[in-house]
Amino acid sequence: MYASAWLILIEINALKALSGGKLENQNDLLNNAGGTEQDYNLLIQHRHQELKEIIAKGILPFAYNFDVNNYSETIKNNFDQFENQTVKIAGRIMAIRRMGKASFAHIQDNQGRIQIYLKKDDIGDNYDVFKLCDIGDIIGVEGFVFKTKTGEISVHAKAFSVLTKSIRPIPIPKESVDENGNKVIHDQFSDKELRYRQRYLDLILNSDVKQVFKTRSRIITEIRKYLDENGLLEVETPILQPLYGGATARPFVTHHNALDIELYLRIADELYLKRLIVGGFDGVYEISKDFRNEGMDKTHNPEFTMLELYVAYKDYVWMMEFFENMVANLCKNVFGKTEFEIEGEKINFNPPWNRISMVDELKNKVGIDVLAASNEELIKILKTKNIDMEGGESKGKLIDLLFEATIQASLIQPTFVTDYPVELSPLAKKHRSKDGLVERFEGFVLGREICNAFSELNDPIDQKSRFEDQAKMKEEGDEEAHQIDEDFVRALEYGMPPTAGLGIGIDRLVMLLTNQPSIRDVLLFPQMRPIK
Repeated sequence: MYASAWLILIEINALKALSGGKLENQNDLLNNAGGTEQDYNLLIQHRHQELKEIIAKGILPFAYNFDVNNYSETIKNNFDQFENQTVKIAGRIMAIRRMGKASFAHIQDNQGRIQIYLKKDDIGDNYDVFKLCDIGDIIGVEGFVFKTKTGEISVHAKAFSVLTKSIRPIPIPKESVDENGNKVIHDQFSDKELRYRQRYLDLILNSDVKQVFKTRSRIITEIRKYLDENGLLEVETPILQPLYGGATARPFVTHHNALDIELYLRIADELYLKRLIVGGFDGVYEISKDFRNEGMDKTHNPEFTMLELYVAYKDYVWMMEFFENMVANLCKNVFGKTEFEIEGEKINFNPPWNRISMVDELKNKVGIDVLAASNEELIKILKTKNIDMEGGESKGKLIDLLFEATIQASLIQPTFVTDYPVELSPLAKKHRSKDGLVERFEGFVLGREICNAFSELNDPIDQKSRFEDQAKMKEEGDEEAHQIDEDFVRALEYGMPPTAGLGIGIDRLVMLLTNQPSIRDVLLFPQMRPIK
């Protein structure tokens, strides 16, 4: 993969251009390179030779620091302020054009790219050092801001420093303009698998990718700000837990040598956060990494970021309004709007969101009361829809499968689905007026779940009974069933006030708001299958 022909040829063409069409010394070895691993190694050897020559000139090719005081986009967006002013910028060389005793180059910093102009008359012997620089090297420049004859805002270098010599060539794409005046990009670094594995190259070469992760950071900042301003306290709970709980999922297991016990990476924060509500905090939240030992697909990664929050004396109806207002607030503050085009659909996040009952919607869709129906009736309907079942599913699970098969994909606009079967929600409070249901909602957009919330169960007797039901399901082979947490039941026995709880998949929310097709596009370093 490293020795792809297009990468080799780009580097060779660059070397030829720098030498007026002739490659001297070791460069001549590359004249007929065809993209083999040997050819690529020759390019690396060439850069090692340049490194030795830079050192021989008394230059340290891996500097300790550089006093940057300005950035590319700031300069270009405020040219009237910066014209003829001295600036110090630094960045990675992304293009070079040499003309004897003068050169132009484009360097890329954290904000974008800007052109620099270097003349031997201005920087003296350092110009010979610049001749030993390649695309990918990181340099520092001090000079004044001006516009070239073609109108491009640039920095005229009066001093130049090598900050980092790049040993490995980077795959710079080429651009051209077709007969219709459209920009065409050739040899773009676009292989998804390679981009995820070498995210550092992805960020160097694809500015839109870097922007996604900047936006992700701003989204999390706005969420944290909103929660802080509404009086919630940010806390930290254990990642390594003697019992896993708070969700139905298979955990990762590890061993603690000193205590000689098995521990689990948390699958959720819920049970610890609710212990804090018992302890007297009125509102707590945690933005954390959770871990679930499950499959990987476009919306699942075994390591993911969750927000969980709990507010005393509130219920799930209050939480619906709180959540939709929080999302609308972050949309306005991060994007300046609440309406988006996502996957070809116009999505409006303005409150209030749609609200539908799961059981009522299923009755309208399939024509039966799913709560009154027998397991056999539900299985028969699922079979007609070719839904895979493992066998032994609880009634609640069958209802959930039916919902996924018949309704979920149609929930395009932001929608709260309320009132789930009690078997699916061992930590939620029973519905105050509907038997067999709990007070729970999930938020859906474009058919995807983005949040889950309850009126939290605070009856210790009911909670223990439901834990015991989950334990039976586990004995019958349900690997995702909940464990019995005696200490959590003990905490509830001391008394937990009425509480509303909410969990948000941060990765899925970022996917949605940045219009990314896969969870791996919003994780800097997603889990990947090992290369054999």
